[in-house]
Amino acid sequence: MRAFFGWGFILQIIAIVHFVRRRPETFWMWIIFFGGGIGATAYLLIEALPDLGLMRGSFKGFSRRKRIATLRAVVIENPSAGNFEELGDLLLEEKKYAEARECFDKALSSRTDHVDPFYRRGIAAFELGDAPAALPDFERVVKSEPKYDYGGAQLFYARALAAAGRTDDAARVFEKIVESGGTTEALCHAAEFFAAQGRNAQAKELVDRIATRKLTMPAYQKRRERPWLRRSSSLSKRLPLTN
Repeated sequence: MRAFFGWGFILQIIAIVHFVRRRPETFWMWIIFFGGGIGATAYLLIEALPDLGLMRGSFKGFSRRKRIATLRAVVIENPSAGNFEELGDLLLEEKKYAEARECFDKALSSRTDHVDPFYRRGIAAFELGDAPAALPDFERVVKSEPKYDYGGAQLFYARALAAAGRTDDAARVFEKIVESGGTTEALCHAAEFFAAQGRNAQAKELVDRIATRKLTMPAYQKRRERPWLRRSSSLSKRLPLTN
């Protein structure tokens, strides 16, 4: 029993570190503090254990970087569009946006029969802060396949329009996204856009919709969408009261 209480303190430390990094519901902190080793164990089983699945991304990262190194050598001998597209996709996942953009430029110099490399090049340009260059790629994608990437293309298009200063066009696209339902991420970006434009009533409606959606989310979905739920909650607190 004494050994358990010694381990209990260690489990509490581990649980607190995880809590600070992942920021689940606040009540868990009380359970960790006042529940001792038992409370920490409950927290780790319910909140931390499912996050072990996220570690797969770390292992994928190692294999991805290894594949990137291989493809960098391959494209020297075989600079095909397919090889450049694959390398660009991997670099995009690694957030090496400048190099990814160059790869998609080279892929598109010889093949333009699919929208995906245009979409990926647009993302790379947008993440580099070059929204005007990203817009033609996103426009091409949404005109061809409006629901491409489960609506992700429309969202990037709206965000690029806003970043390029075309706020009226951005508003129309965001309104279309909202009308179609939209992901939690999309609704959060739309709410932030409307708030920035002084359209606080619309922004409040969206953050309230996200809060309502959260009530019916299963635990795994709350965990996956936690960043957007937090951003929406933070925006809700900053919005002025509306009648």
